[in-house]
Amino acid sequence: MAARDTAGKIRNVGPKSAAWLRQVGVRTQDDLVRLGAVEAFMKVKRAGFRPSLNLLYALEGALADCHWADLPEERKAALLTGAEAAEAANPIKTRWQKQADRSAAVAQASGNSSDEGNGSPHGFPDDADGAAAHADKDSAANRFE
Repeated sequence: MAARDTAGKIRNVGPKSAAWLRQVGVRTQDDLVRLGAVEAFMKVKRAGFRPSLNLLYALEGALADCHWADLPEERKAALLTGAEAAEAANPIKTRWQKQADRSAAVAQASGNSSDEGNGSPHGFPDDADGAAAHADKDSAANRFE
């Protein structure tokens, strides 16, 4: 097995994963040792990337100085449990969920909550009755006969 390169490339990590890691501040083997495999993996996920579990295993393999496929199944299961626990403790939200949370907070702060009885969850007046009456009147005119 090759010796660890603490100043440069992290073992088992390809160019795409290395770019993700650089973007979240994991640039060297020392950075990886400081964080651990699970936390480095979670930083990549929280940054919005979609890594597979192979990255988690590759990071652990880099720490153990072995190929990721050589990790024992028990260790892989423990890593998966650790990643699931980290995500449960601090759930990862999509950008859509974050935007919905911000919009709800702004609506609450301004007092224009959608629960004030205007009939629509989107803040528009409820037009269901008017739309139904309109549909009956227009249905004859919209036929293709």
